[in-house]
Amino acid sequence: VLFNHDLANEFNIDSLDSDKRMNVLDGSDNDIDYFAQAYAGHQFGHFTILGDGRALNIGEVIKDNTRYDIQLKGSGPTPYSRGGDGKATLYSMLREYLIGEALHALNIPTSRTLSILKTGETVQRTKEHTGAIASRIARSHLRIGTFQYAFVKGDVDLVKTLADYAIEKHYPENKDNYYAFFHDVLKAQAKLIAKWQSIGFIHGVLNTDNVLISGESIDFGPCAFMDYYYPNTVFSSIDRFGRYKYSQQPIITSWNLSKLAETLFPLFDNDKEKAINKANELLKSFEDIYTYYYNEEMRKKLGLDQPNKDIIDRLLTLMENHQLDFTNTFIKLTTNDVSTLKDLNGFSQWYQDWKALITDHSKATRMMQNHNPRIIPRNHIVEEALNAFAFEKDDTPFNALLELLKDPFNYTKTIPEKYQKPNPHKSDYVTYCGT
Repeated sequence: VLFNHDLANEFNIDSLDSDKRMNVLDGSDNDIDYFAQAYAGHQFGHFTILGDGRALNIGEVIKDNTRYDIQLKGSGPTPYSRGGDGKATLYSMLREYLIGEALHALNIPTSRTLSILKTGETVQRTKEHTGAIASRIARSHLRIGTFQYAFVKGDVDLVKTLADYAIEKHYPENKDNYYAFFHDVLKAQAKLIAKWQSIGFIHGVLNTDNVLISGESIDFGPCAFMDYYYPNTVFSSIDRFGRYKYSQQPIITSWNLSKLAETLFPLFDNDKEKAINKANELLKSFEDIYTYYYNEEMRKKLGLDQPNKDIIDRLLTLMENHQLDFTNTFIKLTTNDVSTLKDLNGFSQWYQDWKALITDHSKATRMMQNHNPRIIPRNHIVEEALNAFAFEKDDTPFNALLELLKDPFNYTKTIPEKYQKPNPHKSDYVTYCGT
C-alpha cells in the first residue's frame, strides 16, 4: 500500500529485490528469526506483565554507525497477545505512518513507518477493517517497561545485562556508569516532552511501556494535536480521568522515570537507601531540565534571544481565555498578522511588551518561521484522509495531506485554507486505540 522511499534511502535498503523485500516485510522470510519482545508496564498506573502482542522484531540496520530496529506491527498472534488477534487494521497503520512522518518533519524524535502491506484479511474491531502489516524503524524498542520486566524477575544480573546493552546501544559514553545512564534517559525524555508541548501534541497513552529510553515518540493510536489551547485537553477514549492530558504530560513523564529508577536501584548502590537518595536527587532535576528545554522551545517560537517566562505565560493565558487556536496564534505572530487579535482583552499590552524584547526583527522572524509550523495534522483532516483511504479506497486526500506535512515550516508555499482551520466542533473529537 505504501513504501517510504525517503526512509529506505536513508538506510540504503531501497535497492532490495522487491520479492525479497515483500517476504521480509510480511513476516514470511524463513531466513529471519523474527521475535516478539517481552516487557512490563504501568498502564494507567496499574502494573502488569505485557509484551509485543502484535509486533515482531526483524533485526537491525545501521546508519552513521548507529543501530536501528526494524519491527513489524500487525503480523499476527505472539506469545504476548493475551487472547488478542495480534493483527492491525489498515486504518490504524496509515495513522501511524502519517503521524510519524509529521513528527519527523517537525524535528521531533520519533519512530517512523517504512511500509504498509494489506494482508487480504478482514480484521474485526468496532466494525470490519482491512487487515494490514506495517514495518517501523526506531533506534530501539527498549522501553521503561522492558526494564520493569527484567526487574520483576528478581534477577539483578538480568537487569545489569539489559542496562549494559542499552548503554552500549544508546549512551556508550556512560559505560559502567548507571547514574549517568539514567540521567541521560531523563534528559532525553525531558527534551522530547518539551517538543511535544511546544506544538500541542498529546500522546494519549503515556504508560511506561510506551516510553522508549532512546527518547523517541512511539505508538500513535489515541494521539492527537490540540487545536484550541486548553491545558486540560484529553482526546483518548480510554483516558477517562485525564491522566495523560496535555498539561499532565511532563508530570507523568517524571512519574514514569521514577519507575525506571526503581529498576536500577541494585545497579546504583548495594546500599538501597543510598540508591534511593541518589535516584531522588536525579529525579528532582527533571523539573528544571524539562523547564529549560520547554522555555527554549517557546523562546524560539517567539523569536526571543532569551527565555521570558512572563511573556510565555501571559500569552498562554490569553490563548486559553479567548479560546485561540494554538498553532494559528503563533503563525499570526510570525507573519505579524494580528488584526484578529488586537481587540482581545489584554492582547495589546502583551504585544507591546513582547515587541519590546525583540532587537533584531529579521532574525526573530527567521527563528519563528523555523519553529512555528504552518501546518499540523489537524485531527478532523486526518480522520477524513484515513477514512477515504481505508474504507473508500481513495488515497488522494491522504497523499495530499502527507505531502504538505513533510514541509511544515515553509512560509512561501500556498496551503489550502481547510488544512489550517481548527476542528469546528471543538471538544467532540475522540481517539481510539488500534486494538
